[in-house]
Amino acid sequence: MTTTTATAKKTLPAWLILSDSSATILLAKPAEFNGVKVDRVTLREPTIRDLRTAEKVHPNDKEAQEFHLFASLAECSPDDFEGLTLRNYNRIQGGYFRLVREDEDAA
Repeated sequence: MTTTTATAKKTLPAWLILSDSSATILLAKPAEFNGVKVDRVTLREPTIRDLRTAEKVHPNDKEAQEFHLFASLAECSPDDFEGLTLRNYNRIQGGYFRLVREDEDAA
């Protein structure tokens, strides 16, 4: 483990479990996904296809693109994100951005 990676792991918030291919976000308050109350959401690592699909489905709406992308990565409906508290949504955004950034950016 490099110093940069060790430093990055130390600075992760307690609500985030990060691996090479996914981010598991512990929610501040349980939420409903796919009709089930959960206390965590896992996002898989996105592909270019995921990004392009979200842009194609919602060409002029960045917020809808993000909902579509996150729903694809979490394997749920974009509507599931509509019911989230802002605190939970901020955690999901934070988990996503930490998942996709390079190690050098994490320090």
